[in-house]
Amino acid sequence: MIDTVMFDLDGTLLRFTQEAFIEAYFARLSKVFTGLGLDAASSVKAVWAGTKAMMLNDGTLTNADRFWDTFSKQMSLTAAQRKSVEAACDDFYTNEFDLVKSVLMPGDVSKRLVRALQVKGYGVVLATNPLFPACAVTTRLRWVGLEPEDFLLVTHYSNSTFCKPNHKYYQEVFEKINKLPEQCFMAGNNPVEDMSVGDLGAETFLVTDFLENESGADISAYRRGTLAELEELLMSLPDITR
Repeated sequence: MIDTVMFDLDGTLLRFTQEAFIEAYFARLSKVFTGLGLDAASSVKAVWAGTKAMMLNDGTLTNADRFWDTFSKQMSLTAAQRKSVEAACDDFYTNEFDLVKSVLMPGDVSKRLVRALQVKGYGVVLATNPLFPACAVTTRLRWVGLEPEDFLLVTHYSNSTFCKPNHKYYQEVFEKINKLPEQCFMAGNNPVEDMSVGDLGAETFLVTDFLENESGADISAYRRGTLAELEELLMSLPDITR
């Protein structure tokens, strides 16, 4: 019996295109690097290298350590410089990053849906690809009026050692919330990253409002629809008495 609903964040609960988000994000993040005396173009390349390293993480390090090890090597940073850059980025994600919400499309379904699921007795998990620090995830959640406390678990780069679509990312989530895949329902907008959990036995729903399908994967077999249609489906689930 399903008693837990897992949500992706960007393009699912947050209504924006990945392209608009990345453009606005790097335009502001680059200024953090130049403010520290680093070359902006080289720093952005190092961010992408660190992101790739997280995507390929083998579980021996947290994603955070994998990212900063790679970034620091790319930029030839000393330990002291690495600490300074990391602190500056955390400050950015807590403050100026909030301005990136200008890319967000209006809509109140996300907050309403999470709140309604809680009332119905379901556990809710934010299964966002853990490529950002916790403070960055918190900032983005607040764009739709939600907080980390609204979820049983929020994945971020400091509490995860794998990334989507690696099955081990989802297995790590299931272990942390003490649930079997069959007890969980995953909603996301990427058929490769989000629907892969279906291979483990979880139910899935592909949200199509801001579909991300760079590889052109066949989506015909997936249950899919808009976020509003997902809300209708989830609200039809039976209430749970705990």
